[in-house]
Amino acid sequence: MTVDSRFFEVNRRSIFVPVNGGLYVIGAYSAMQRYNDAAFPFHQESYFWWLTGIEQPDWWVIIDGNRQKSWLVAPNVDHVHQVFDGSLSWDEAKRISGVSNVLSRADGEELLQKLATKYNTVCTLGSDPHAKRYDFVVNPAQKRMNARLKNIFSNVYDCRQDLAKLRAIKQLIEISAIKKAIKLTIDTFASVKEKLPQLPTECEIEAEFTYSFGKNGGISHAYDPIVAGGKNACTLHYNDNQAALPKNGLLLIDIGARVDGYAADITRTYAIGTPTDRQIAVHAAVENAQQQIILLLRPGLSVAEYHEQVDDIMTNALISLKLMKSRDDTTNYRKYFPHSISHGLGIDVHDSLGKPDAFKAGMVLTVEPGIYIPEEGIGVRIEDDILITDTGCENLSAALATSL
Repeated sequence: MTVDSRFFEVNRRSIFVPVNGGLYVIGAYSAMQRYNDAAFPFHQESYFWWLTGIEQPDWWVIIDGNRQKSWLVAPNVDHVHQVFDGSLSWDEAKRISGVSNVLSRADGEELLQKLATKYNTVCTLGSDPHAKRYDFVVNPAQKRMNARLKNIFSNVYDCRQDLAKLRAIKQLIEISAIKKAIKLTIDTFASVKEKLPQLPTECEIEAEFTYSFGKNGGISHAYDPIVAGGKNACTLHYNDNQAALPKNGLLLIDIGARVDGYAADITRTYAIGTPTDRQIAVHAAVENAQQQIILLLRPGLSVAEYHEQVDDIMTNALISLKLMKSRDDTTNYRKYFPHSISHGLGIDVHDSLGKPDAFKAGMVLTVEPGIYIPEEGIGVRIEDDILITDTGCENLSAALATSL
């Protein structure tokens, strides 16, 4: 099974059922400055990609649900940028997306004006609900699109949550892509673990993964890899990946490949040399907790109940390590287990599950307990990718052992 134009056509049809009038205008991300006169490598906005498959910046898709018709709107690319950077041809955009109608930017603007005489409301992506938590500048494309549409339509409706609910239940072709990404990631983990005695630095380990992904069809990392030796693992999103590994201790590797647009996200913590009894005990506590937590997952399990049971399991783990004095010691609970237990997985490595009350068959999420003890320089995390099935769950990355 391959992600192709038929997949994007199905996704567009899934929103033909009118929501607030049935007109959607979704825009791609814009390229972002990296340094001086060069942009960062481009990565597409995930909702736009899910609807079109287009990987280039500044395209739009207009979807008239009532008429069951779609248009792509191409960006204006001047001659200089065409020569230096190239651009996506209209014929190629049609082939990738399955959208047969491609318009210039001027014709696209004119179409929006005409549609405004038939529709009071237009659906688009609102602001990222988590933007206040970020310590970086968000891509400006959606803000600009909202401003443009507010000048044309009476009402602009944020359909982000509606699309998130659709994306949360993965189609078979999406699950197949995730499995491919997981298999490549697992195969590379296994190879790298065997080579660890010959890889003395974090950057050499990262290079092994990058080489393996690249030689398997130019596949990329799904996110910035984390290769953290010793105390570096206590920084949750550590990605300097430059330090020498400890002669004796632990190594945390959090890496996933991206295949056909879909991500894997796997973490293992391995022994370097001879770990201490304390390091072994922390790893065993995390490993045992993860096994218990995975067994909880099933369709119909309420998200609130899941988190309550996770808290109970992780509290037991921390008490066993004498990191919490009692079950009421919430300060130390969050000190030593400071992150969420799970997140959705799909196009985005942190994919939305659509804010469900309960888990549903077809959802894919991670289970990633971790215990981090900065004062001891110990950080352990074990992460697997889990598919909720009709009868329970399937650990898609179970083939990779969790042992030290």
